[in-house]
Amino acid sequence: MVTTMVNIKINGLSLSVPEGTTILTAAESHGISIPHLCYLEKINEIGACRLCCVEVKGEEKLVPSCITKAAEGMEVVTNSQRVRSRARTNLQFLMSQHDGRCTQCVLSGNCRLQTLCNEMNISLDGFYEDIPKGRRTYWPAEFPLQRDATRCIKCMRCIQTCDKVQKVSVWDLISGGAWARVDVHDGLDIRESDCTLCGQCIVNCPTGALKERSDTEAVMRCIDNKDIITVAQIAPAIRTAWGESLGMSAEEATSEKLCGILKACGFDYVFDTSFGADLTIMEEASEFLARKGKGDLDKYPMFTSCCPGWVRFCKTHYPELTSQLSTSKSPHQMFGAVIKSYFAEKEGIDPSRIRTVSIMPCIAKKAEAALPTMKNAEGLSDVDYVLTTREVVRMINMENIQAGEIRETPFDNPMADYTGAGVIFGVTGGVMEAALRSAAYFVTGKNPEPDAFKAVRGRHAEECAWRELEMEIGGEKIRVAVASGLRNADLLCTAIVRGEVKYDFVEIMACPNGCSGGGGQPRHQDDIDRRGSRGEVLYKIDQKLPLRYSHENPDIQKLYHDYLEKPLSEKAEELLHTDHFGWRMPGEENI
Repeated sequence: MVTTMVNIKINGLSLSVPEGTTILTAAESHGISIPHLCYLEKINEIGACRLCCVEVKGEEKLVPSCITKAAEGMEVVTNSQRVRSRARTNLQFLMSQHDGRCTQCVLSGNCRLQTLCNEMNISLDGFYEDIPKGRRTYWPAEFPLQRDATRCIKCMRCIQTCDKVQKVSVWDLISGGAWARVDVHDGLDIRESDCTLCGQCIVNCPTGALKERSDTEAVMRCIDNKDIITVAQIAPAIRTAWGESLGMSAEEATSEKLCGILKACGFDYVFDTSFGADLTIMEEASEFLARKGKGDLDKYPMFTSCCPGWVRFCKTHYPELTSQLSTSKSPHQMFGAVIKSYFAEKEGIDPSRIRTVSIMPCIAKKAEAALPTMKNAEGLSDVDYVLTTREVVRMINMENIQAGEIRETPFDNPMADYTGAGVIFGVTGGVMEAALRSAAYFVTGKNPEPDAFKAVRGRHAEECAWRELEMEIGGEKIRVAVASGLRNADLLCTAIVRGEVKYDFVEIMACPNGCSGGGGQPRHQDDIDRRGSRGEVLYKIDQKLPLRYSHENPDIQKLYHDYLEKPLSEKAEELLHTDHFGWRMPGEENI
């Protein structure tokens, strides 16, 4: 298809851009910056903040560049006195409804609103401040997702993200005009909503109005307590992003370097959750084959359950599929259970002295760790605290650690080994690919080619609602599907329930592109989509590792030989599996 181009001028510079391109996109693609806050490509294109208004020759009024398409012969000015004055005035109006105590905000130094105010030398003299007070600012402090109404600028990004990307619609615009405000739909308490805690609203919020509950102080108190043994584990997707906020490339910011940093912070032991992912594959692949053999998957497929955001969505939106969720715990929960049993016994440590801390790219993991079904027989939680990627970066800065100067440190024994199959858990399709590698071996006794199932990979969740693959394992046809992002999950589940498609095994991740695009990953002012490039980091690691099959991990083999016996054994069921009916989401039907 031939692309029609249009010729325009921006600040006297002649440009040729594809027809349908907005003025904002045309300008930024040629290095011309136009201030904006609300715009989010394909998600929030409503021109709400009006900071991006520009002059167009022949137009009496300024036009919003984010929603105005470039036309042949158009002449645009982005830096006139009139444009700057309008931008400053609009920014002052926004700030009159925003708590400007930036030093008390978690996003200080990485906030687009703050940056624009500094660049435009904004003063609020003469503007009446209308910052929310009283009941309008209430928010439950224990909830994993936190909202500060005094910092909301009503850009609508959270509403549009929750509606268009996730189809959960937690947020809504309450009232209108000067009284308009963003809040939970229908005036609900957030704890009464069906929020999945995917955290995508946080990632796309341009201010500090949305953030995760901070657990860094509680973790640091544990580290300082000499009677407590602190054990950290690092999720596969963390290695793709933790260095971004510290100016480090993915090649520099390795998981081994982060291991060294966590040791410098005071953690007694540090492990890689990729080991837990390998363990999950041993159980989940075995569970899939067992359920398939018993006919449990004749009507509906088995679904992965390692993403707690997806599990929360499933329980509220598709309760009839809850029984189809794998009972295997997620990797960090399995690892936590093993740390307080197998590891504690080997090291001669009283499990009650251990505090397990999971470093995750996820908000929902905080809620998952607190579930009553994630405790052992003695009532000890598998995982005590969950820190997001952002929180661990703040901890590094609080400790004044120069990350680039820390040497790479190997993970602790006896669970130091991990495979490429475990690493790719951090990207959409990775769980399915890893499971199929081992499932094929369990059936045939031979390893398939490690990239035999790469058709389930997907760089961008927007490209298609889901990906599917049909293959033969041991002479039997197996059909699988993979989806990421809850709108895509909704489309897939609807098709499954209606009988329009038939699969045996389905992987779903709540966040688009999987954990690499998780709601706990770093936030950036530039809105560049880093999800795909983060996922590529994991695939490259998988390609380079000497072990690419979970069942070949020697530490996993030793764990089963010495302690668990075999996948799905009585001991494994007790420690590594869970009951999805053992807790309820708000409004969940009695089944």
